[in-house]
Amino acid sequence: MDDTRSPLRVVLADVNASVVEAWRAAFADVPGVEVRVGSILDEHVDAWVSPTNARGRMDGGVDAVIRRHLGAGIQLRVQRAIRDEAAGALPVGSAVCVPSGATNPRFLISAPTMAGSSQNVSETLNVALACAAAFQAVHRQNAAAPGSIRSVALVGMGARAGRVPARVCANLMWTGYTLFNDHRFEDYDDLRATVLAQLDDLESAPVTQRVRISPPARGTGRR
Repeated sequence: MDDTRSPLRVVLADVNASVVEAWRAAFADVPGVEVRVGSILDEHVDAWVSPTNARGRMDGGVDAVIRRHLGAGIQLRVQRAIRDEAAGALPVGSAVCVPSGATNPRFLISAPTMAGSSQNVSETLNVALACAAAFQAVHRQNAAAPGSIRSVALVGMGARAGRVPARVCANLMWTGYTLFNDHRFEDYDDLRATVLAQLDDLESAPVTQRVRISPPARGTGRR
């Protein structure tokens, strides 16, 4: 069963009203995306997405909130997955999906927006890379267990610890989301190469403009 047959329900939730307002502008014409003010902990979905750091240390921001909620074991599972998949350090533009140990959500997707903790990533494409990687993790999980993730909740990635302005955060997340709808990547290396190949277009665009990344023409996974 192909996960593309079941539309993914996407919830964008953040306690920062500025981020939510920016989302509403960026995603105004996107059906199937719910935007609201509030904690991700209140969202009943199959998976939460947490912006993390390369080593999966859940010691600040949303990561810390989720670890307190789900228990210390969640960090161990995230770090074990990072060790197994990326030798202990997960590059920005990659993600891991692990069982949460709870019924809500059943999975946690950790996607680094920065290498360490509390780095300023406001002048980078890290939010677009992390958001695209999180949705790639949904594809991978559903390929392994069809239909296991039908709904997902995300926060404003990089908007807190990464100090990314709300409008920039929203537009880069829109970029990552539309890339998910346009293309399924062979692996995370392919994903990063696709985004970074169009770096100039994204960096030169005004913060008020959303930029769609074009998938590679060769894309065998085009939807």
